[in-house]
Amino acid sequence: MPYQKVLSEQSILRRARAKLGLTQQQVADKAGIHMQQYQKFETETRNLSSSTFHIACRVLEALELDIVRYFHGDYTLSEKIYSSVGEAASAIKAEEGEDDA
Repeated sequence: MPYQKVLSEQSILRRARAKLGLTQQQVADKAGIHMQQYQKFETETRNLSSSTFHIACRVLEALELDIVRYFHGDYTLSEKIYSSVGEAASAIKAEEGEDDA
């Protein structure tokens, strides 16, 4: 049975930013918000989904994410398919270790 890893809102933002090769400051500048505000979205201090619609749209546009797809949860599954739960769990642990670095 194939498995996909469910991504947190923060992981979605970090992955999109990394894919674009942007810093947190660059995303904040593109979105027209303070860098500290964007950092809170990536560090789970604040959820983008609980911010104002206007700010959420600006952040998603800065990250070149489709607002409708984001709202419907289309970005919540990893692109990689794992063959077992253990393999998916190992991938999550490895990714969390990279985030701490």
